[in-house]
Amino acid sequence: MRGSSSNNLWAAVRQLLGAAWREHRGKTVVAVTLMLAGAVAAPLTGLALKWLINAVVEGRTGAAVGAAVTLAGLAVAVLTFGHFAHVAHFELSDLITLRYDEELIALTNGSAGLELHERPEHADRITVLEQEVQQARASLQALLNTGSLILAAVVTGILLAMLNPVLILLPLASIPPLLAGRRAERAIDRATTATAEATRLALNLFRLTTTAAPAKELRLFRLQWEVRSRHGELWTDVTGRLWQAQVRATAVRAAGQLLFAAGYVAAVLLVVRQAIEGDRTVGDVVLVTVLAAQVNQQVVQAVALLQDLQRMAGTHRRLRELRAAADATAGDVPDTAVPDRLRLGLDLRGVSFAYDGGTPVLCDVDLHLPAGATVAIVGESGAGKSTLVKLLCGFYRPSAGEVAVDGVDLARMSLTDWRRRIAAGFQDFVRYELVAREAVGVGDLDRVSSTDAVQAALERAGSSDIVPALRDGLDTQLGKSYADGVELSGGQWQKLALGRALMREQPLLLVLDEPTSALDAEAEYALFERYTAQAARVAAKTGGITLIVSHRFSTVRMADMIVVVSDGRVVEAGDHATLMRSRGLYAELYGMQARAYR
Repeated sequence: MRGSSSNNLWAAVRQLLGAAWREHRGKTVVAVTLMLAGAVAAPLTGLALKWLINAVVEGRTGAAVGAAVTLAGLAVAVLTFGHFAHVAHFELSDLITLRYDEELIALTNGSAGLELHERPEHADRITVLEQEVQQARASLQALLNTGSLILAAVVTGILLAMLNPVLILLPLASIPPLLAGRRAERAIDRATTATAEATRLALNLFRLTTTAAPAKELRLFRLQWEVRSRHGELWTDVTGRLWQAQVRATAVRAAGQLLFAAGYVAAVLLVVRQAIEGDRTVGDVVLVTVLAAQVNQQVVQAVALLQDLQRMAGTHRRLRELRAAADATAGDVPDTAVPDRLRLGLDLRGVSFAYDGGTPVLCDVDLHLPAGATVAIVGESGAGKSTLVKLLCGFYRPSAGEVAVDGVDLARMSLTDWRRRIAAGFQDFVRYELVAREAVGVGDLDRVSSTDAVQAALERAGSSDIVPALRDGLDTQLGKSYADGVELSGGQWQKLALGRALMREQPLLLVLDEPTSALDAEAEYALFERYTAQAARVAAKTGGITLIVSHRFSTVRMADMIVVVSDGRVVEAGDHATLMRSRGLYAELYGMQARAYR
């Protein structure tokens, strides 16, 4: 465990110094040089003070003046070098913090699947990292201070040894507080990790109460106090456990400091006794007093710096674990290209899936989706419809079985290339606070700023009527994060999302997962008629499959194939007429919904 902690620390030191060097070599050299020069100057002030006092006592005026000038110069170096070093490394710290932010963004969004967002242990790690990466500025300063401290301790040790070889043991008295500080920081790190889940839940509640979307329900259902109460309970639990860890850590650090204090007092008394016996000068007594005080300061500083370094090591360890988790989801190296056109279709062969080892969501699913078909997936909530869509999009790999594209396992293909051939509109669509043109255009990044492409996509989606309603048309800035941003209704946001879903004109798979939840039944039916016509055009060009997930049975009856999912299994598949004749689950659910609309 200790070896692992040391390895983590040295790895973090190398990475941080490497990052600083890559960002700006000149500033790195200046910062390191000034910090080290200031560190050496501190113990040398004690030596200059010894010379000054001995010269004064002995009446040597010239020597006293020289010692005074030297002392003044060293004092200026101690007071100013650190400040100028701070100026040099301040910009470096900001740049490194930015790089950490960028890496965290890349790691959380660069994985092949959704595990990093949906598995609790990864979500907890991300929560801690979101807070810790902002401390990179303090980490670089702590690292530079540590280098300075080590050099200062070496010079101090040499000067002490010149007074009395026994005094070389004084710096060794700093070992107990250092070890105690390291143990204390590990305890705090364990507490931080243990409270990560509660911290994440508390932050989610905070976001819930400070964002616009939930405000209506919070007021309508009078949930403000309930949310505040739960938020307070979570933070009370978190702060209570962290406080207990801090108290234990403080007790451990105090024990280490007491052991050092005993060594400090013994060193001063040793030289004072020699001075009384005539073996040492007054200047020697002053020197050992100054050096012993500096050793004390160095120990205190070392304990504080050790906390920062251990925290820095923890940040790099979590980044490394997150990087490993992201790499683990990358999958095998693809050996088969994504086809330009579907000829057979998509197949699920013996597919089962469970989230993180839990209860299976899909069980032994065998399903063939023919090329060029419009397929509707229906079933009650929790039946496994959205999970099936996630597997087809490659967001997860099956726990058993395989998803095949034209007979080839999707695992053998590049997920990046596969997703370039997917277009999708989801129920939980994103409200991109961009210019309206870009909020639609991101559905096809190559044409993100093309007015013609965006207008054509909105037309295909039946959403072109939203453009005249926007203040500046497609140039309208969306979202209240901007002073001049326009907030849209839920239906308007969804129309933009539908246009975004149809930006790619020739997908192999078009997924529409409850894409019209904000629209009424009549508007949804008209839209699905439009989608059916669009699906026919796509099918003629690429053999693409249009996959529709909906709770409204009246709108999916026009699909070529309807798949009924229940309890994680495909229980029926066929067209509307066939399923109605079979009088199975589909006919039952269709009849229930039809009666509800009468």
